Amino acid sequence: MARMDRGGRGPNLRRPKLPKAATDEELRRVISNGLAPEMPGAWQLSVREVASVAGYVREMGKIAVEIVPGNPFNGETLFAGRGCSGCHIINGKGNSAGPELSNTGARRSAAHLRESLLQPQADLPDGFLVVEAELAGGGKVRGVKLNEDLFSIQVRDGGGRVHSFQKSALKALTRKTGESSMPAFTSLPANEIDDLVAYLASLRGNQ
Repeated sequence: MARMDRGGRGPNLRRPKLPKAATDEELRRVISNGLAPEMPGAWQLSVREVASVAGYVREMGKIAVEIVPGNPFNGETLFAGRGCSGCHIINGKGNSAGPELSNTGARRSAAHLRESLLQPQADLPDGFLVVEAELAGGGKVRGVKLNEDLFSIQVRDGGGRVHSFQKSALKALTRKTGESSMPAFTSLPANEIDDLVAYLASLRGNQ
């Protein structure tokens, strides 16, 4: 008989990121509708009950508060000084070229945050594929893919500008799989990396 703390054939829910339910809306939808072929939908639950179950699942996946080296107040200053808010939103401030970080300390361990600073390509976030569009008339546009269909693609460059292209008008379109638009902070002193990690680990949303 399987141990209760290990579960059965279903996925491990004690992790910050669920492949088929990355957002709270997706998680509620999965609970309500189920997943073929083995997970039935919870049709008998009310909207409030579905939200409660989803909240419980999210709590299971949160990272416990860690004691980490570094000064989070210095880290916040470094975050602002290094222009990180040009790509990341924290508590409603910043830009969305990269993932929002408002609750990253509740979703990511300190080790993962450190790796993201030093080796951002090691674990690329979903929805931030880097592409390079080579224009037929010369020049290239490099950035994060926003939307794409059979005929067109929209790209946001490093300056936050959105470009829309008809694929038929491009000389080449390259998907930079395994490449991050975020620079590696390997040139920073170790104490500054510690401070940045401490700051990011302190971001836990509204809990």
